[in-house]
Amino acid sequence: MLDQTSPGRPPEAPPPREGGLLREALRRARIEAAEQTDVVIDLRQAEIARLEMLRDELAPVFAEVPAEVDLFDVGLAPGDRPRLFVDMVSFVEMSRDRRMYRFMRDGRHGRVCAAESEKTAAIVEAITSYVARRLIERERLLADDDRVFDSSSSRTHMHEMAARSEPEQSASPPPPSAARAPAPPAAPPAGRPWLRAITILLAFMLGGALGAAVVGGVILASAKGLLPF
Repeated sequence: MLDQTSPGRPPEAPPPREGGLLREALRRARIEAAEQTDVVIDLRQAEIARLEMLRDELAPVFAEVPAEVDLFDVGLAPGDRPRLFVDMVSFVEMSRDRRMYRFMRDGRHGRVCAAESEKTAAIVEAITSYVARRLIERERLLADDDRVFDSSSSRTHMHEMAARSEPEQSASPPPPSAARAPAPPAAPPAGRPWLRAITILLAFMLGGALGAAVVGGVILASAKGLLPF
């Protein structure tokens, strides 16, 4: 058989072996995934860098917070969505286009955006106002606690004074009016029954003797004519 390949023409490439196309597709997919991962990592690093810049600008504000106040805990939390936390209920994150800062705050009605801007100055101003309001709220709560403590202490002191005055009143002498009041007459002592009977009998006998003497005297005087009748 004659070779029909013309002289000077390169031989055709052999057909790919079975499974070669799939391996090539997997290789391209891995390259694309690595490139996307690099892009995502680059975007996340860019977000972290912008949040770090905001944190540095906020440092003088939190430096003025009194040392005894533990309301704020500024910290950068990296992750799928990096966030710069101000306290337990507020934080700053970047928008989806990674261009705008968003100051988020959790409240009674859910999470709200308190401020949003591409410039750090506006976000710093919003966070400074928020810190000032939190400090005022803390002062009011402490003042209310002091008033409640003072009122409870005064009530306790009044109760103690009343408890101390009760024994003193019971031990004090009676008032002058009570001292001048006449004492009730004492009841006669109860004597023995036979002594009382003898006393009554002697009285009766004495009375009878006196009566007999009077009658005898009258009769004697009448007999001698001494009486006018």
